[in-house]
Amino acid sequence: MNPRPDPVAFIDLGAQRRRLGSAIDEAVGRVLTHCQFVSGPEVAKLEADLAAFCGAKHVIACASGTDALLMVLMAKEIGPGDAVLVPSFTFCATGEVVALTGATPVFVDVDEATFNIDVASLRRGIATARKAGLKPKAIIPVDLFGQSADHDAVAKVAAEEGLFVLDDAAQGFGATYKGKRLGTFGLATATSFFPAKPLGCFGDGGAIFTDDASLAEKLRSVRVHGQGSEKYDNVRLGLTGRLDTMQAAVLIEKLKIFPDEIEARNRVASYYARGLDGVVNVPKVPEGNISVWAQYTIRVKDGTREAFAESLKARGVPTAIYYPKSMHQQTAYRHFPVADGGLPVCEMLSRECISLPMHPYLDTATQDRIISAVRDAVAG
Repeated sequence: MNPRPDPVAFIDLGAQRRRLGSAIDEAVGRVLTHCQFVSGPEVAKLEADLAAFCGAKHVIACASGTDALLMVLMAKEIGPGDAVLVPSFTFCATGEVVALTGATPVFVDVDEATFNIDVASLRRGIATARKAGLKPKAIIPVDLFGQSADHDAVAKVAAEEGLFVLDDAAQGFGATYKGKRLGTFGLATATSFFPAKPLGCFGDGGAIFTDDASLAEKLRSVRVHGQGSEKYDNVRLGLTGRLDTMQAAVLIEKLKIFPDEIEARNRVASYYARGLDGVVNVPKVPEGNISVWAQYTIRVKDGTREAFAESLKARGVPTAIYYPKSMHQQTAYRHFPVADGGLPVCEMLSRECISLPMHPYLDTATQDRIISAVRDAVAG
């Protein structure tokens, strides 16, 4: 009887930890020494480093990617009667923050090749919102699985319709669109530093990027309960949205190796593509763009995904499904409007997509094992 093979790591944070050696321990140690656990000097240092990395004029570190999105909507006073256009094939936080403000998320379809917002459906969604008596105010494109949305196309629609753009780069920070890193598209960009993200901390964390000085000032107020010029003079509604100093210290060290990790992720993705193209539907990145490959998401034939996942599991290869239900199919969001014409691509992707192990430290021998398992599962 053959022993069960050792499982492959889906995301190997341990390998990154070993690479960084004592750097993070020393960074955390400095925080433990100065004891400024909230709003310590590392937070401002991280914000400056992130701004230099992506070219944004202002960076506001915060407690999570969800808070990053919500804080922008709060600063822009989005609320009841307003509509925000959101792709349905995404993590729930993208639409959740809209609903939390009292506004209405209007779900739109995505592009079959990139999994990102479909501009034709976006235009229909704006019309749908107006027919429902809502005021379209914003678009939240998502840079899903590490690949940037078509920001020029989204910006064109936003300009024509008088809307602002809040880029949800929770999975895409570090990616480039037409040679330019994410962080400066639209009015603001939000990202997440959840540990599994391409740039992750050791807990929850996030950041907002903007070139708008007035918005940045409001965001810093929202981040601390809507604080005004005095600590106990709160001039607007806010929340406890701060990034703690310990997480900032961790991220400062991780950001130093992030460019190298992005290159490594692209080498891994290229190796997958060479081994799997023609076997399954592999992801494609438009020419001129660079993904950070938060996930390596393939598509299998409708109706075969469960057996496919079980076959890989038996070979010690883990998989994950992002997302088995698009937002408009989920219990909490079913009552919100969808763009006229429905969301057939979102629904198809929710049936066919499955993600393979992806991280910068995935060696070719392990990839060969994964590729072999995928080929055998498909041949089945």
